[in-house]
Amino acid sequence: MAQTTGTKVLTAHVPLPLAEKVDMMAERLERSRGWIMKQALSAWIAQEEERDRLTQEALADVDAGCVIDHQAVQTWADSLSTDEPLPVPVPR
Repeated sequence: MAQTTGTKVLTAHVPLPLAEKVDMMAERLERSRGWIMKQALSAWIAQEEERDRLTQEALADVDAGCVIDHQAVQTWADSLSTDEPLPVPVPR
């Protein structure tokens, strides 16, 4: 037997131009407005979860002292426009 997943109605006020784009996309893809909204919300949540994961990873690196000195990065960046760019700086 197939499992059913519960749902919940969420309501949001969106600007008319955005709503019109959703409607045009739904028509073009021959999908419902709800399907478009679920896809968009799922993609946004995945993006935010990845952003949070990367932030936590970066903070763990900082806590572990795995950082690159700002001046080293600036010196490297400045060297990129020269004939002999410096190697990429490495964490200390």
